[in-house]
Amino acid sequence: MASLIEELITTLGRESEIYKELLPVAREKTQIIVKNDLKALQEIVDKEQTLADQINLLEKKREEVIKNIGVVVSRDPKTINIRAVIQMMEKQPAEKDKLIEIHDTLKRTIQNLTDINNHNKSLIQQSLELIEFNMNFIQSARMLPGNNSYNKGAAQVEMLAEQTGMFDAKQ
Repeated sequence: MASLIEELITTLGRESEIYKELLPVAREKTQIIVKNDLKALQEIVDKEQTLADQINLLEKKREEVIKNIGVVVSRDPKTINIRAVIQMMEKQPAEKDKLIEIHDTLKRTIQNLTDINNHNKSLIQQSLELIEFNMNFIQSARMLPGNNSYNKGAAQVEMLAEQTGMFDAKQ
């Protein structure tokens, strides 16, 4: 069991380090979104994806360790989480303290990342709304002003300026 706990501590520690690496990347992403630099945004997203892949591998390893702990203590692994492991560690205060510290650090780091990502999501949503507004404005500007064409039922008919598309498909 001791080796499983050490492996869990190591895995969570590495996971925490990677999440800490993600914090400055997420902050940089905020600045890139504000600057509307699509090339830099693609690069930062690639960097985030690399770190996320590493986290996924560590998560699988953590789940495997938790599963093995469940086998050792004869409990369903689905009912075991880090808090439960901490409670099991009453007779091993050093490991218990390490787990508590890593758990709390990981929790704070993930919360900070969540806050930054929610802010970035909001910025992207605002940008998309602005793009949609501009597209609607351009489309409405293409309509003939003061068009007073009527059909037989005396209802006004909107007629678009030359029926050319927004984008040149001939290129």
